[in-house]
Amino acid sequence: MQNALSRQLTPSQKKAVFHVEGPLLILAGPGSGKTRVITHRIAALIDSGIKPSNICAITFTNKAADEMRQRAGTLGASAGAHISTFHSLCVRILRRYALKAGINPNFSVYDDADQKKCIKQAVKACELDTTNFPPARMLEALSTLKNNLTDIDSFKTQADDFFSKTLAKVYASYQTILTDANALDFDDLLFKTAFLLYNHPDVCAELGNRFKFLLIDEYQDTNHAQYKMAKNLVSTHNNICVTGDPDQSIYGWRGADIRNILAFEKDWPDATVVKLEENFRSTPNILEVADNLIAANQKRKPKKLIPTRPTGKDIVISPFDDEIEEAQGLAEQVKELTQQGASTKDMAVFYRVNSMSRVLEEAFIKNKIPYQIVRGVEFYSRKEIRDLLAYLKILVNPNDEIALLRIINTPARGIGKTTIDKVRSYATRQNITFYDALKKAHQIDSLSKAPKSKIASFVKMIDQFKKDTAGHIAPLAEHIFNESGLEKSLKDAGKDGENAIENVNELISAAAQYDEQAEDPSLLDYLQQISLFSDVDVYDTSTERVALMTLHCAKGLEFENVFIVGAEDGLLPHERTSSDDDNDQMEEERRLLFVGITRAKSGLNISYAKYRTIRGQVLRTIPSPFLFELGIDFTETPAENHYHYDDSTSQDIPQFAPNQMVRHKKFGLGTVKEFIDMGQNSVIVVQFTSGQTKSLMLRYAKLEIIENS
Repeated sequence: MQNALSRQLTPSQKKAVFHVEGPLLILAGPGSGKTRVITHRIAALIDSGIKPSNICAITFTNKAADEMRQRAGTLGASAGAHISTFHSLCVRILRRYALKAGINPNFSVYDDADQKKCIKQAVKACELDTTNFPPARMLEALSTLKNNLTDIDSFKTQADDFFSKTLAKVYASYQTILTDANALDFDDLLFKTAFLLYNHPDVCAELGNRFKFLLIDEYQDTNHAQYKMAKNLVSTHNNICVTGDPDQSIYGWRGADIRNILAFEKDWPDATVVKLEENFRSTPNILEVADNLIAANQKRKPKKLIPTRPTGKDIVISPFDDEIEEAQGLAEQVKELTQQGASTKDMAVFYRVNSMSRVLEEAFIKNKIPYQIVRGVEFYSRKEIRDLLAYLKILVNPNDEIALLRIINTPARGIGKTTIDKVRSYATRQNITFYDALKKAHQIDSLSKAPKSKIASFVKMIDQFKKDTAGHIAPLAEHIFNESGLEKSLKDAGKDGENAIENVNELISAAAQYDEQAEDPSLLDYLQQISLFSDVDVYDTSTERVALMTLHCAKGLEFENVFIVGAEDGLLPHERTSSDDDNDQMEEERRLLFVGITRAKSGLNISYAKYRTIRGQVLRTIPSPFLFELGIDFTETPAENHYHYDDSTSQDIPQFAPNQMVRHKKFGLGTVKEFIDMGQNSVIVVQFTSGQTKSLMLRYAKLEIIENS
């Protein structure tokens, strides 16, 4: 079978595919056939005599895992091999070894909305002001601690300032709330699995014996917890194969540690390293600007993007007066492409922050261009969807108080806040769960006959639903929707209710698809999959619509024509980017643009605006410093670019030299790092004493030269 697998593989791909024993690092540039290599490698391992059940392949999104399974299936290699996301693998491990992990196997997985409710309760329980201790900030801090495998006790001993000590209290309160609800958040899945493997060598050995070959995709996106999990899983055999690209590491803000892939050969000194440099996606001119851009980064492993396609269209960099003109100009370019026969489903618009989509949507609606916002998890955030899912969650985990409180009076059934408070008070006194207290409501003296009767009816309904949990999910969801009163309440709500019913029908259809595709469908597994959805997992690639998404969402996708908007200093790189000693954030912002550029197959358009409205204020902008690193002369005449400069600002442009001291009205004192002489469009790069490094258009910067004394 080796000859069959070798067909259409490059020499470097073959080297990666047919490597068997020992650690392997595959440095895979964008468009280099990475998924093909992984799936062919799974098939090759099986062909060499490895049992499919001894192979575990991990990636980061459900969409990527599904694609990997499908491709492996065409090679006859998917049956029996475990192919999933990191979080799905953790759920599977934790349910199997729940007692050793110190949890119950029917735990709920709390999504972002549930986590926010819990953290608000925790902050309130600690008698803190949410103004001084914003729940979002506290949740982010706790996520960082968990990703770094810092438990509550360890953090308490480290806390040496007011904020840290306060955070330690919130950490403890938050975990208590989760424990009482028999729930884990996303970070807990990694955290508890990593500690399970560390604290129980027998579990580690058993899993290592089961998964004798571990393949990890997108290794540059792993955090510390995932890194430790991987090291423990292969500790008995060292058969680890990781695929990734340091140049595409763009998730440092959520814990990804680029050092994991950069130090792979240090962790495994006998590792084989294979570079996949041939690019089968993009035209040579696109790859050239991508190479020019990323070469400015220091934290990377040098490689070239070798084109395999003929030269394509010119890359277009377009300046506009403001974001409205930019959006309209983009819409006109899309219409022009469609008139030439291009497909809208093979076009995408990328932007740095979600708020930039509004003006683009308005332009697309005005020009009657079909589009979709790739932010799919919002479907699962809709009230009617969360209501129905809460009913399903309670059937699996009655301790899930957040889900229970959501449905106890939804639709309205006369169980109000006063009644709920009395039940909760009883539960606290009796040291039982809220659901158990509901079942004993007839014993609560403070409740009158009417609320006792209503609670009894609710509990009876839930118990009836529980009898049907062993079957398929779609009919169960439909039954609950009908019998709970949700459907009737939505029908009574008029037009808004009709739209909500359509959404519920879409959820039931998705559940039916799950029933068909799952090898062993179960409510627990279904809810797990729902909780782990990401934006791109529900991106519909089949309809004729232009995709609008953030640059972070674009990773892993490809399009014939790509538009990147808002290439301005303060947006890309983002204004939160600081200039620390290692310049890590600036390098990640550069990698983000690199990812956006390399999604394009043949058409690449980058634009920026002269003015942009930010928080209600019209502000003058300057082009992103990254544009000057692309190796393209984009200083075209105003007529060609529809970009009209204000000639009244023309003046003689002074010359600056590196290390020269200057003062800016807003940013203060700084040192010139670079001066790019482009006449009226000259740009100066200044590192200010605040630590910020800014690229400024000189004629607008109004810099004061500080003479050396």
